[in-house]
Amino acid sequence: MTHPGPPAPTPDQLRRDPLPLAGRVALVTGVSRRAGIGYAVARRLAALGASLFLHHHLPHDADQPWGVEPGGITGVVDGVAEALVIGARVHHAGADLADPEAPAQLLRAARDALGRVDILVCNHARNGGDGPLSTVDVAMLDGHWAVNARSSILLAQAFAAHQDQHAQHGGRIVFLTSGQNLGPMPGEVAYAASKGALAAITATLADELADRGITVNAVNPGPVDTGWPSPDLHELVRRRFPAGRWGEPDDPARLIAWLATDEARWITGQVLNSEGGFRR
Repeated sequence: MTHPGPPAPTPDQLRRDPLPLAGRVALVTGVSRRAGIGYAVARRLAALGASLFLHHHLPHDADQPWGVEPGGITGVVDGVAEALVIGARVHHAGADLADPEAPAQLLRAARDALGRVDILVCNHARNGGDGPLSTVDVAMLDGHWAVNARSSILLAQAFAAHQDQHAQHGGRIVFLTSGQNLGPMPGEVAYAASKGALAAITATLADELADRGITVNAVNPGPVDTGWPSPDLHELVRRRFPAGRWGEPDDPARLIAWLATDEARWITGQVLNSEGGFRR
């Protein structure tokens, strides 16, 4: 006798909930610039109903060509706040994730402020201070590893340790990688190695946390214009996109927000490329 299988969803179940993250809390790291992917992700999650805890580390931006966001973090937080639904809240904190104690402290701060964390998006990254194989040194390798890989894994560890095993909707972890497995990243040995570690560990962490209802995925956003490319580089890369434009921060943000919802509850252990057909 064959098994009848589960019942088909009702029409109401097939319709999309306009606020699928209502009542949930998301911690998004690396939210310090309105031109950045983290900001776009936070606003998307807020618009879907989530409360937000934003992480930032302004000294990193101060060392980059783009500098610190004009007006500091206030405008960033206000921009996320305007996307919140009624009853949702936003908090923020600065932290240097090169500090091995910082990931657990950050997760604890988010829980203290908002009660729990249901969604973790590791968007932060160390940029700059890198080089080709001939010039890379121990400090470059260790510095990128500490921020890009180690802190993300420790954040996932802290998230899982505090996750309620009986939570109705489980939990969501999303790492960001950089497509280093799809082609070379000249002059970025330390960065490519550290981001590649996140892609490599995704399936392993997904398997370990699956029984607890926590999904783990990684997203490669491809080349995204966050204000950093020079005019010459911008034009060169633009020509490689079928759409004739760079990725925009909201392009990967839509995918990441979807992965945070129940619609993606059956997706785990995957590295997803959101590149708009970018031709290498």
